[in-house]
Amino acid sequence: MMETIIIRNPHHTTINTVFLPPVSTDDLPLNASAELLLSIRLTRSFPALRDTLTSLKELGTSAAALVVDLFATDAIDIAKQFGIPAYLFHVISTYELSLSVLLPKLDESCTSEYRDMVDPITLPGSIVLSPEDLPDSLKERNSEVHKWAIYWCNKFLEADGVMVNSFLELELEAVKDLERRLPGVPPVYPVATLIRTGTKAESDAGSECVKWLNDQPPKSVLFVSFEVSLGGENPSRKRRRRIFEHSKLVKDPLDYLPEGFLERTKGRGLVVVSWAPQIQVLSHRSTGGFVTHCGWNSILESAAFGVPLIAWPLCFEHRMNAVFLTDGLKGAIRVKPNENGIVGREQIAELVQRLMEGEQGNQIRKRMIDVKIAAGNASSPEGSSTKALAQVIQQWINWK
Repeated sequence: MMETIIIRNPHHTTINTVFLPPVSTDDLPLNASAELLLSIRLTRSFPALRDTLTSLKELGTSAAALVVDLFATDAIDIAKQFGIPAYLFHVISTYELSLSVLLPKLDESCTSEYRDMVDPITLPGSIVLSPEDLPDSLKERNSEVHKWAIYWCNKFLEADGVMVNSFLELELEAVKDLERRLPGVPPVYPVATLIRTGTKAESDAGSECVKWLNDQPPKSVLFVSFEVSLGGENPSRKRRRRIFEHSKLVKDPLDYLPEGFLERTKGRGLVVVSWAPQIQVLSHRSTGGFVTHCGWNSILESAAFGVPLIAWPLCFEHRMNAVFLTDGLKGAIRVKPNENGIVGREQIAELVQRLMEGEQGNQIRKRMIDVKIAAGNASSPEGSSTKALAQVIQQWINWK
């Protein structure tokens, strides 16, 4: 059972929260994917959404717009029934949005699995993807998730506009090329403006980490957001210090460390179990690099603070993001697994040295400083993201 939330912001007293009744998915297979479960739950919540909008209209409080994500594109029909604008909020990159537009045509032209394709896929903005870099959910063309993905990608084209969680200067070529190359795409508005700074509780929880950072030289710390201990403890690099943040694990995270790791790295790094205040770490003067899994929010945060990256994609759309970081943005060095999918300690140590001490790292650092300036400009009162969001709101106000 799942409750669907229309709007939720408990810290803002002028925003009302409406909970839709729970829906059941007990009839679905136990091994149903998360994407499939989410889509079915949302679809089954739409009658209640329609009833809620009807109630609002009867009270004289008509909705100004309906904003949905890719999993809820069927709600576009509901918006049209009520005569209100329907907008998609795309939480990932413009490049990923481009793939969503291209996917139905790619599916029509492909006679095998995508991984067997010979030719690479060129996205608007001239980003070239190999089949291996496609999101995991698209790897099996006969899967239910892929069928749903094709449906979503066709359906969102009926939206009146698309807000993207990015800023224009970060993906300028992608935004321009998307509208130029792919007719029928709704207007695209890169509206990313703010980086969440965290609550007081989160700040307090990260105080030990920040205190440690305060004692380190500028640009000397490499932030590692998942466990890569062996390559990172290379004793020949004594000036380089690290924060290791472990993923949430069922057993004690320290049990996964090599024997003697904490003792060998004592005084040269800090291990934070389970959680580290990422915003505070990335914005700190001592942080000189970030080993990231290539989640989009982490990329935006790195861009906002001008932190150079080592891209180690894990799953979902992360490999696409890694291609953008290295080939498009020129802001990262990418990890390359061997034929067995393993990344050895020697490669990690080499990439860390190149980023933190080599000429390639210096060039990436300069590039990310430019990106940081662009991100700040985009969020300014006259910036691109601020103007894009104002455009969207004005269209809602003028909607007839």
